[in-house]
Amino acid sequence: MDVLIHLFVGLHIIGIAALLGGFLTQMKAMGRGTARFVPGMLHGALTMLVTGVALVGLNQADDQSVNNIKIGVKLALLIVILGLVYVKRDDEQVDKRLFGLVGLLTTANIFIAVLWT
Repeated sequence: MDVLIHLFVGLHIIGIAALLGGFLTQMKAMGRGTARFVPGMLHGALTMLVTGVALVGLNQADDQSVNNIKIGVKLALLIVILGLVYVKRDDEQVDKRLFGLVGLLTTANIFIAVLWT
């Protein structure tokens, strides 16, 4: 079971890398007001959602404790991120405040995962 959990943790990290990487590659464009949500950001957010749900299930099946409040906060942030990226994915340019919000929420999600023990 540990190997499976570690596999999904790796996939979860790949998802966050795709989401944050997509954001970081558009930062210069954000300064010009021409940033857009790239497909990798949507795919990264979806990967995070699927692997995160799987990780909660796998950890509970392995009788490990799961902090449901932490998971709920992370899920709420991810749903907001996913909703914004999904709705605005076809726009040629996204308002820089909205784009910055996605980057802020993504970064907050990372710090919640790492610092909330």
